[in-house]
Amino acid sequence: MSEPVQNSAARAGAGRAPFSRAGPNRPLRADAQRNRERVLETAFAAFAAEGLSVPVHEIARRAGVGTGTVSRHFPTKEALFEAVFISRVERLVSKARVLKDAVDAREAFFDFFGAIVAEGAANRGLADVLTGAGFDIKAATSGPGHDVVGVLGELLARAQHAGAVRPDVGTADVMALIAGCLAREPEPGDPSARDRVVSVIREGLRPIR
Repeated sequence: MSEPVQNSAARAGAGRAPFSRAGPNRPLRADAQRNRERVLETAFAAFAAEGLSVPVHEIARRAGVGTGTVSRHFPTKEALFEAVFISRVERLVSKARVLKDAVDAREAFFDFFGAIVAEGAANRGLADVLTGAGFDIKAATSGPGHDVVGVLGELLARAQHAGAVRPDVGTADVMALIAGCLAREPEPGDPSARDRVVSVIREGLRPIR
């Protein structure tokens, strides 16, 4: 579920020493560091509520800084998004690694499937990334520790090897199904709409007898 902006933005920079463009070993000045943190907090709130369509200049305006200030810290929107949401992606990958040791391969796969849907439903920006809406998910999540698509494929292959999921389905198909789940938003009179779609997909991926 969505977390407070301050906490998420703080974790986004955890373990990563901030550097200025003046040199790779020169730490940011205090005012520059404050600007960077303010941009991260503002970007987190904007992306979570509105998705990746929010322009960088609008994020800069809301943060009270110039567009050039944002660009100095984050040369591209993808770089800004990665800095904001990397902790969420890493959390998903960590969950997948635990599930790879689960006894029930089918439940492990669908547990992860459901976790991705839940994260995307709670955050429009992350949903945009997961569904490939104007964002190269393979390039953004190819590094160690945040290859969501890769670990999803591993769990899928494990479930298929166990005979628990139909063998003709690929990772791209599963990502399309996740996008379908995220597109089915709950309605006032039908709050379980998305859960129902997930349930239909579970049954539809059973091996054909």
